[in-house]
Amino acid sequence: MTFVPPNGTVATPDRALDKAALYANARRAAAGFRALGLGPGGAVATLLRNDIPFLEAALAANWIGAFVAPVNWHLRGAEVRAILADSGATVLAVHTDLLAEIRPFVPDGVRILAVEPSPSLVAAYRIAGADARAPGDLDRWEDWTSGFEPVAGPPMGRFTMIYTSGTTARPKGVTRAVTDPEAVRRAMATVADAFGVRDGMSALMTGPMYHSATFAFSFGSLAFDSDLFLMPRFDAEELLRLIERQRADTLHMVPTMFGRLLRLPEAVRRRYDVSSLKYVVHGAAPCPPSVKRAMIDWWGPAIHEYYGSTEAGIVSVASSEEWLARPGTVGRPRAATAVEIRDEAGAVLPPGQEGELHMRLNASTGFVYRNRPDMDEGTAEGAWFTNGDIGWQDEDGYLYLCDRRKDMIISGGVNIYPAEIEGVVCDHPAVRDCAVFGVPDDEFGEAVAAAVEAGDAVSEDEIRTHVAGRLARYKVPRIVTFHDALPREDSGKIFKRRLRDPYWAGADRRI
Repeated sequence: MTFVPPNGTVATPDRALDKAALYANARRAAAGFRALGLGPGGAVATLLRNDIPFLEAALAANWIGAFVAPVNWHLRGAEVRAILADSGATVLAVHTDLLAEIRPFVPDGVRILAVEPSPSLVAAYRIAGADARAPGDLDRWEDWTSGFEPVAGPPMGRFTMIYTSGTTARPKGVTRAVTDPEAVRRAMATVADAFGVRDGMSALMTGPMYHSATFAFSFGSLAFDSDLFLMPRFDAEELLRLIERQRADTLHMVPTMFGRLLRLPEAVRRRYDVSSLKYVVHGAAPCPPSVKRAMIDWWGPAIHEYYGSTEAGIVSVASSEEWLARPGTVGRPRAATAVEIRDEAGAVLPPGQEGELHMRLNASTGFVYRNRPDMDEGTAEGAWFTNGDIGWQDEDGYLYLCDRRKDMIISGGVNIYPAEIEGVVCDHPAVRDCAVFGVPDDEFGEAVAAAVEAGDAVSEDEIRTHVAGRLARYKVPRIVTFHDALPREDSGKIFKRRLRDPYWAGADRRI
């Protein structure tokens, strides 16, 4: 069977490739992987920022039936080693400036391929000259791949091993192997429907592609006759400049990006023409209502919100119109994904009652946890899966999220959902973001703590008074701390574990 690549280009600030050239490079890399002994069931790890070799390596792995395991390049050496060992990767493609941190931790038997960062990456991350060059004892990606003839035939399927962010626990590898062409087509259709991916679009990738949603957005874009531009690093004004210059119409965003855009001076925001935007989808973390309304006021009905997870895939999408009519909704479940709200005994709850969300996995979302057979019950196609999210549905089937069960605070026997408190705290005009979590309390078991990122001066008492005027007294934070910046993933998710763990060090139990 002959493979015909889609039309369009993939570009960075330094370089543009038409998709025919991109796929030819990927097929050369696939031949190289095969020469290293890789094949079906093998794994290629990437420790790469947003760059064309990321796409080439992932496409190449799938071409020969190997999994691609994108690794968060923020992780430290021991964390990277744990993922490499767990994934079983025998090849690692890595940007050269990241080598010093991780090379001593790379397991024996893993072949390292060095990717020299592009000039725009060098500038964006202030990479020293020597760190931008491949060491003499390692193969340079471009040189290595050019030494092979492209493999023939189409890709063998979609093979991904995406590690969960690990913001609250050890990352888990979520593996999917989709070989049936019809199942691949359905998976692409789901991405296209939720993320606005389509023929003729001009898309900008604003966030790191190692994240499951941005990975899906990027690789969905490659399957269509469309253009994709990779931002080296998110910068609010640079995004506006690119939207105007590229006439970009499709973006994937996270709420922290919205916040940075809205903090630009009004004169800067008005300087750029964003009228080309047609579909801007955001997810990965809750968006404060005030931020969402401000973005809809600015960018209009192009704003869409999705709910999903690495495991469950895309569950629901809400348009601007739906959200304005039902503030807080994340939309109605997609046709391919049934949702039930269940109580602690497993009984299905009626509309309006809060419980744990369970999603029925379809052919494109069934998965297996890597090396975790104890956790694989309920992950196959057709099974009902839950990742512990708490929510409810209204009479029309629209879904609302409360929080995650693992984040729930139990104080004096009362369940407290941090997301509710976070939403109220974030409505304070001085607050940029907030993380609420439980800390030990001798009398009640747990007390409420709030870590606040504030742009202007604000006191603990002001935060408590603000919450007390809107929520029950037992939801008012006992502890309030202030931070210049909360620890977070580029995806926008806050590392609550880093904020919470010091309070629980030495305690009898840890949430």
